[in-house]
Amino acid sequence: MEVVRTAPDPASEQVTGGGDGGAPRGADPGGGGSDFDVVVVGGGPGGYATALYGASAGLRVAVVERDKVGGTCLHRGCVPAKEFLETATVHRVVSGSSRFGIGWSAPEGEADRPSVDFAVSQARKQQVVDQLHKGLSGLMRGRGITTLEGTGTLLPGHRVRVEASDGSVTEVAGTNVVLAAGSVPRTIPGFEVDGRLVLTSDELLDLEELPSSVAVVGGGAIGCEFASLLADLGASVTILEALPTLLGGCDEDVVSVVARSFRKRGIDVKTGVRLEGHTPDPSGSGTVVAYDGGQKLAVDAVVVSVGRRPRTEGLLAEGTGVEVDDRGFVVADDLMRTSAPGVFAVGDLVAGTPQLAHVGFAEAIVAVKTMLGEPALPVAYDRVPWAIYCHPEVAFAGLTEAAARAAGYDVVVKKDPFGGNSRARILGETDGLVKVVAERRPDGSAGRILGVHLVGPWVTEQLGSGYLAVNWEATPDEVAQFIQPHPSLSEAFGETVLALTGRGLHVG
Repeated sequence: MEVVRTAPDPASEQVTGGGDGGAPRGADPGGGGSDFDVVVVGGGPGGYATALYGASAGLRVAVVERDKVGGTCLHRGCVPAKEFLETATVHRVVSGSSRFGIGWSAPEGEADRPSVDFAVSQARKQQVVDQLHKGLSGLMRGRGITTLEGTGTLLPGHRVRVEASDGSVTEVAGTNVVLAAGSVPRTIPGFEVDGRLVLTSDELLDLEELPSSVAVVGGGAIGCEFASLLADLGASVTILEALPTLLGGCDEDVVSVVARSFRKRGIDVKTGVRLEGHTPDPSGSGTVVAYDGGQKLAVDAVVVSVGRRPRTEGLLAEGTGVEVDDRGFVVADDLMRTSAPGVFAVGDLVAGTPQLAHVGFAEAIVAVKTMLGEPALPVAYDRVPWAIYCHPEVAFAGLTEAAARAAGYDVVVKKDPFGGNSRARILGETDGLVKVVAERRPDGSAGRILGVHLVGPWVTEQLGSGYLAVNWEATPDEVAQFIQPHPSLSEAFGETVLALTGRGLHVG
């Protein structure tokens, strides 16, 4: 998946000091003295990573956060969603335990199957989040980072206005400022969020009781994760996706595996759908979604998962010189510098980048190194690792087969299904495959690895070798030297790469 990003015109760059970095330490472009070396607006993954990395380098850092450090990822996104997905996994495993000779006897009059008390899972989720938040807050205090509670607005001269929840206002100044205000869920006309019938990820992750039937609007990564966990916990789920396929941007062989698994589990997937609105039931017990010229779908709730938009409203005052594109994203170059000297941007609000927490981590390091005048390697957005935690899981890095061909590469492709993997058989999780896309050499052999795509059990934990292969532009001959443990799921990647050398063991 190649990500194209916009950037400031190099001819207009005005960065001074520290090599090609931001304003040098101790200098003040605003002319009034700086309270900190770095002021970070936003305490999510990109923001707190900037703060922690900068503090480790000896910088005086302040973070302005309107809610809690950790941001959407920790409190309303990645972490709570994965906790619920783990709840779904436990339910699925327990439900299938008879395959392993494990069973139990239900009390008289009750069904012999596991039940779901979502309030208990909700409490566990909150415990996990609270523990991680406490640890992050302590880590930031331990590194001497100042946290300012309130909504931050960048003013001219590297000053940041901080408005607290009680209405009080303070200002701080930084030699450098990093914008890391993050993103919020997108909504769509006709489906106004009310927290009861129409939900986004924010509201869904706070439910104490799950709806029995759900329409998930959007079949991307977030939509597929929610559809998967809701179905595993007993809900009737229909995905309504405007595009012709699920998981747009993923390799088509990977998508086929996910779609097949969803069908087997009773998830109804409708693609190429045009939504027309919804009509709440007068009794308040649900709503009816209209689509495709009068088609109707009655559900208890609608979950809107159509991506996220940058949180840039109120972030920039007049005269800051920071460029924002027509979609509200902040424009930055490959060293995370905005069009204003000494002002950087990282994370979800940056134009042309994937909205992934770990990308924010990487961008934070680039920004801090640039401030310090140290060599910084820009993030290669077309090669970052992607992880989707539906069942079966999806993970990939680099170009899909279709994208590689579209880019003009002559490719060699090998696939290894998990059905032949001994560990997958032991786990009873054989849906999935490993697919490696390599550039074809003039002699027909496989050269540089362009993309690695996995779908199946625990593949989000197996992508490391594939990511390294893609980013180091390794060849199958080189990667085939890695010895994979046996029996392991990671053997599937090793077998696939070995087969690309022309001398495979179990893969032809």
